Order: sequence, then C-alpha cells, then structure tokens
Amino acid sequence: MKNLILIIMALFTFNTTNAQESIYDIKINDISGNPIDLKQFRGKYILFVNVASECGFTPQYAGLEELHQQFKENLVLIGLPCNQFGGQEPGTEKDIQQFCAKNFGVSFLLTEKIDVKGEGMHQLYNWLTDKKKNGKSSSSVKWNFQKYVLDEKGEFINYFYSTTKPMSPKITSLLKQ
Repeated sequence: MKNLILIIMALFTFNTTNAQESIYDIKINDISGNPIDLKQFRGKYILFVNVASECGFTPQYAGLEELHQQFKENLVLIGLPCNQFGGQEPGTEKDIQQFCAKNFGVSFLLTEKIDVKGEGMHQLYNWLTDKKKNGKSSSSVKWNFQKYVLDEKGEFINYFYSTTKPMSPKITSLLKQ
C-alpha cells in the first residue's frame, strides 16, 4: 500500500510540474498599475502588440483602434509599451496614455511598460516567443508593433512582424465575427 501511495504521489507530481503554462496564468498590470486578470478574456481572441509612440510604425495605432472597434465583440487588443527599440517609447505611462488618446483615440487596453526581449523580458513575452511554452512557435521580437494572436481558448495562433498592418487579411481572417 505504501508503494502504491508513493507511485500515485510521483505521478501527480510529474503531471503537475510538467503541465504547460497557460497564457491566463501570467500576471501583468495595465498602464495605470492595476493588475489585469487575463482569465477574464477566455472566449475571446487576444492580440498582443508591443507599441511605441515615436516609431515609424506608430501610425498603426489608428489601424489597431479600427481593428479593436470592428472586432471588439470577439477580440481583446492589448498594447504593450516598450522602449527597447531605438528608445522610441521614452515617456512615462501617463505620457503614453495621453499621447494615445489625443493622437489616435485609443480605447483598447494598454499595459505598463515592459521588456519584450533580453534579460528583463516580461513573462508574457517569454510565453509568446517560446514554443515550449506556447506549444506552437518560437520567435523573437524584431521591432515595435509586432503582433501575436491567440484564439478563444488562449492558444497561440500566429505572429506577424511590424510590416503587417493591423487590418491586414492575414490578421482579420483569423478572427471570427
């Protein structure tokens, strides 16, 4: 009996320690510093995009807002400010919020500033860029406005470089209306 209990405990430990981490388990704060519970987005697609206010791709904020408005019943769009590419997001969270609202009428969710690569990479981007964690594909973030799309179950679908515009059929065709 003692051996059976040890075997059951070993199997339980093996199964729980090797379980793939869910996107919904990752912690991140919104741009005001409040925790975001990603679990609340189950049942919707999620598009994560690292954003910057002083980038050549910054006009994509308008396309991101259009995408958000058109698909908001089925899509959660999350912008993640990042200053790792050419220092193109130097402002504070308050500066970023004001810039986005004033210049692009951004109403989609923005997070705190994070790192999307390197030693200080946020846990979210560890998941998005590592096939062992997301179950589908490994990548590296090449520049601002790289996009990652997850389905309604929080499963990784695909990623798109900055040159893919938010309203591209490459992205919109993935989102069921």
